[in-house]
Amino acid sequence: MPSDLFLFPFADYWWFYAAFTVFVLGMLALDLGVFHRDAHEVGFKEALGWSITWISLALVFGYGLYQYALWKFPLDPRLVGLDHAALAKQTFLEYLAGFVVEKSLSVDNIFVFVVVFGYFAIPPKYQHRVLFFGILGALIFRIIFIGLGALLMQFHWVILIFGAFLILTGLKILFAPEKPVDPEKNPVIRLLRRIMPVTPQVQGQNFFVRLNGVLHATPLFVCLVFLELTDIVFAIDSVPAIFALTKEPLIVFTSNVFAILGLRALFFLLAGVMHRFHYLKYGLGLVLVFVGLKMAWLNEAFGGKFPITWSLGIIGGLIGASMLVSWLRPRPAASA
Repeated sequence: MPSDLFLFPFADYWWFYAAFTVFVLGMLALDLGVFHRDAHEVGFKEALGWSITWISLALVFGYGLYQYALWKFPLDPRLVGLDHAALAKQTFLEYLAGFVVEKSLSVDNIFVFVVVFGYFAIPPKYQHRVLFFGILGALIFRIIFIGLGALLMQFHWVILIFGAFLILTGLKILFAPEKPVDPEKNPVIRLLRRIMPVTPQVQGQNFFVRLNGVLHATPLFVCLVFLELTDIVFAIDSVPAIFALTKEPLIVFTSNVFAILGLRALFFLLAGVMHRFHYLKYGLGLVLVFVGLKMAWLNEAFGGKFPITWSLGIIGGLIGASMLVSWLRPRPAASA
């Protein structure tokens, strides 16, 4: 298949992007307006149920995309003479690989969530509300990054730069010492505190309150701003990583969105055991090094496309091995 040929060109699939966005907004409205209308602490069973729900939806969508591709590709005159079944299978595997990579990289966000919620003393029953609006903002920024990435990835020199960036980022994760998260050192948070007074304590589930006629931000809003800034940093890594696996913006967009939608449930599910996965960062670092090599070198070395089945196996193996080693070799109690 020609390298400049898109299986799902935007001009033909703008309606799908619109419908998918409406679906996502509807699910978010249902989540906050019905299931979490009243602020409450999300327990393990509820988090597990939502995690299964979001992952199931992602897999059902992937299977639906595969079936659609099986039907649509033979009708596309641009794909005459190509193996339509193989292209449909490749579409599903690229979507699945993108979902796995984004889901794995999002685990790093959970470490930050735990620290930031503790720093701003956000009660557990209000954490879902902060994460809800944080995820909503993250989706907006991801759409922007994916749109820019789709434009830039048409230039070969950009692909090489992104590949090198992912390799360097992976090596930094592997070898650079971890730095503690300190929101007060963030220049945007400092600017926010100068522009608007901030209440010392949480004011229920409100992001803003008016005290003595003066509008104040609450720690919930400051926490939300910091989480949004953190997600932008993570998106700089994760969006190019998925473009290393597929050039199709539609696959990048949908796999990214489904992974992000399940991030809140994953946080409440894993927050209490994240300290057990102390080797996970090495698995994530190796994944970034691999996808960087794939983008900058391996695709060309394999005739333009490194086998997606190999990619999925390598990524799953690295993440799974790092989690297994973490569980089998717990961190010493003194450093836990």
